[in-house]
Amino acid sequence: MKKVDMKTLLKAQQGELDAVLMYHALADKVKDKHDAETFRRLAAEEGHHAAVFKKLTQQTLKPKKTLATLVPVLYKLLGKKRLYPIIAKFEYGAVNTYAPVAESYPEVQSVKDDEQRHGDTVAGLLKT
Repeated sequence: MKKVDMKTLLKAQQGELDAVLMYHALADKVKDKHDAETFRRLAAEEGHHAAVFKKLTQQTLKPKKTLATLVPVLYKLLGKKRLYPIIAKFEYGAVNTYAPVAESYPEVQSVKDDEQRHGDTVAGLLKT
């Protein structure tokens, strides 16, 4: 495995682990039950993504609580209309980050596709 691929895969694995905690924390904070259910589902999917990356990196990482602490505070300060587009933007950003490694590691393609759907899902919560 190329060093640059390993670096990207480890960063992706960490990001997915962190997103699990973030989505669970957000699900516990939001007022809308549909939003909470959606965030719990996204958390589960992010956990699956982390497992895909772990299989590739062969490394066990621990999730960092920074986003899980910060995002619920931002929800309270900014509200969903301003926060959800930011979250969607990060999901879309993951699509671009994963694209180069998806060419070499086909299992990353489904993760990349999920991240696109996650961005669309979070953005779609503003329409409900």
